[in-house]
Amino acid sequence: MAWTWKAGSLATAALLTSAVLFQGAVGANAATTTLTQMQTSPVAGGIYTVQNNEWGSGAAESITTDGNADFTVANSAIDNATNGAPGGYPSIYQGCHWGNCTSGGLSATPIQVSSLTTGKVTTSWSTTQPGGSNDYDVAYDIWFNQTPTTTGQPDCTELMVWLNHNGPVQPFGSEVATNVTVGGVGYNVWEGSQGSFDTVSYTMTTPETSVSGLDLAPLAQNAVSRGYLSNSCYLIDIEAGFELWQGGGGLATNSFSVDINGAPPVPATCSAVYSVPSSWSGGFQGQVVVTDTGTSPVNGWTIDWTFPGNQEISDLWNGVYTQSGEAVTVTNEPYNGTIEPGDSVTIGFNGSYTGTNTSPSGVTCT
Repeated sequence: MAWTWKAGSLATAALLTSAVLFQGAVGANAATTTLTQMQTSPVAGGIYTVQNNEWGSGAAESITTDGNADFTVANSAIDNATNGAPGGYPSIYQGCHWGNCTSGGLSATPIQVSSLTTGKVTTSWSTTQPGGSNDYDVAYDIWFNQTPTTTGQPDCTELMVWLNHNGPVQPFGSEVATNVTVGGVGYNVWEGSQGSFDTVSYTMTTPETSVSGLDLAPLAQNAVSRGYLSNSCYLIDIEAGFELWQGGGGLATNSFSVDINGAPPVPATCSAVYSVPSSWSGGFQGQVVVTDTGTSPVNGWTIDWTFPGNQEISDLWNGVYTQSGEAVTVTNEPYNGTIEPGDSVTIGFNGSYTGTNTSPSGVTCT
């Protein structure tokens, strides 16, 4: 096709921001996070990130997640021409998307293509596909970079795996092979140059709503054999989602996982310790030390506590806070969201009180 697009291009991916969370009851015990254009939220303990990557449209569109490895396109007014670029790619991923990294897994240990042997990296994905008048694809977007890390556009290869599509949409580039069997699955192969890298797409000849234990090694090896991928590049990011041209409400990822050597990554863990370095009549200075107590980096943290009295924060540094009555929530600043194992970040604040200044019984860290 004549048009050119980059899923999550540098100009738009740089706009991805931490989610403004909307919490609403789901059943008796769960909560829903709603993400609008270009917002993200860590899920499943930070192992994965859900992103509403609406990079090619400004239409009203949102997705929701319950904090597990899932999300639903709650609504979408995207209305892009089906012979051009999609309006967005709501998705879930593990790894590093333009420097926004998950905890552990590929973000901690990018895998060189030469080491991507059979069974090294597998992925499972279950979806709900509403059909109807919506125009979309159901596709993995798998990114390779020439170096183990990047904060911008990956510069090696974009490898897509289409499970299915609805409407007349088709992959970027031109069809270069048909009825190819890779890893026991039948595909048609498309390829197109994006300038600094190739996009190669494997579209399943038998449409699917889910895959289980999809092995990435045969696909990477096939792309290498076709000259679209170099053995020296690194697998840095595995994304799964829906490219939306028109509509898309009701599409859902029911579950998603990435396994490395057959074992899922361990989520990052953190602790938070509250103290009062100084106090005076009616006022005090408090601090909380947030520590990565796990074996993989914390990428984005939130701490919560409840004051036992009438303490009120007047200003806070090294974090973004909200206080409602006695309840306080603090999230990281953009510059201190990543904490390496064993390292700490300290937030400080000034506050006022009347009566006694008793410390909270505990601080939770997620």
